[in-house]
Amino acid sequence: MEAQLCCNEEVVVVGGGNSAGQAAVFLAQTSRVRMLVRSNGLVESMSRYLIRRIEQNSAITLSVNTEIVALEGTHHLERVSWRDSQSGSIESHDIRHVFLMTGAVPSTQWLHGCVTLDAKGFIKTGADLSHDDLAAAHWPLTRNPHLLETTLPGVFAVGDVRAGNIKRVASAVGEGSIAVSFVHQALHD
Repeated sequence: MEAQLCCNEEVVVVGGGNSAGQAAVFLAQTSRVRMLVRSNGLVESMSRYLIRRIEQNSAITLSVNTEIVALEGTHHLERVSWRDSQSGSIESHDIRHVFLMTGAVPSTQWLHGCVTLDAKGFIKTGADLSHDDLAAAHWPLTRNPHLLETTLPGVFAVGDVRAGNIKRVASAVGEGSIAVSFVHQALHD
């Protein structure tokens, strides 16, 4: 759906992983794509077949050692500025669409020992918590955790940080609204 909204326009894809590469290749079918990558290349973070597809696609421009420094607009995005971290030079372009494909690794290391995480560092909740998980966390209640509840009673996780989440804004918003009802239920318990 997003590709239809930016057809025949220049778009920015931020990220250097497989998700960013797939998005860039897909969007390049109908748009000019500028890929912005903070690192100095794609080899360490992207599949070789995707790198080849990006390199061979004239609709994709790859900018490495680059990060966004400004997003501007009045009622919607109108302009994007980015900086080359090696030269310090800043470019600004009239662009209305930015796709952020970063953060596939959750920043949850600070939660280790507080709530149960899966092998990739995502927070386990609800039915995804095994009896062993609950025993190891010393689950103190007689009831099982609610749908989005962690191994810490009354603490809920939603969105991309949660194991099993589908990594979409709409689902994170939905999970957030569901969690509110469970918070009320946990407070009532």
